[in-house]
Amino acid sequence: MQQPDLNNGNSQHDSLKAAVEKLITSYDASGTLLICGNGGSAADCEHIVGELMKGFCLGRPLTADDRNKLAAVSGDDATLLGDKLQYGLPALSLVSHSALITAIANDLDGDLIFAQQIWALGKAGDVLLAISTSGNSRNVLLGAKAARARNMVVIGLTGAGGGQLAPLCDVLIDVPSDNVARIQELHLPIYHEICRQLEAHYFKA
Repeated sequence: MQQPDLNNGNSQHDSLKAAVEKLITSYDASGTLLICGNGGSAADCEHIVGELMKGFCLGRPLTADDRNKLAAVSGDDATLLGDKLQYGLPALSLVSHSALITAIANDLDGDLIFAQQIWALGKAGDVLLAISTSGNSRNVLLGAKAARARNMVVIGLTGAGGGQLAPLCDVLIDVPSDNVARIQELHLPIYHEICRQLEAHYFKA
């Protein structure tokens, strides 16, 4: 299966590099990454959080200082916590809160499931990763608009052209396909590379 070329200086590579730079700027300022998408893209949201909130390709062992802090309060569990806990990069999947999402859909509007969470959680300097194969998902578009109003950075991950999401993005990574399944296949190596680069930046010895 052909994979996107992320190393040849093309526009996709440039967009990926810009996305990583935006995320580093946010994380350096104690920001958080919020992620939204539907269907297969919702599964991608969960996947990305899993790579960022714990070790992905590298170990992320605690410092001696943090191990000592845990030891001071953990009693018999000090060794377990000190040896096993890893550092994480703050990331939240907005598809994961079923009680909240259904309450928003029932009490407000189903299209607001992401926008309401972004409005409540987001702050200036945070990043929204908005994933939409078409670039036209209504709930993702409304989430991006809420994020811009919160002075967040918006990174879009879409199919060819970016659809209606494109003008709402600070960085758009659009893959060269209009086929939903193919777009999803192309998205995975892109977000894996973003996670890999972030991990290498913060945790490489």
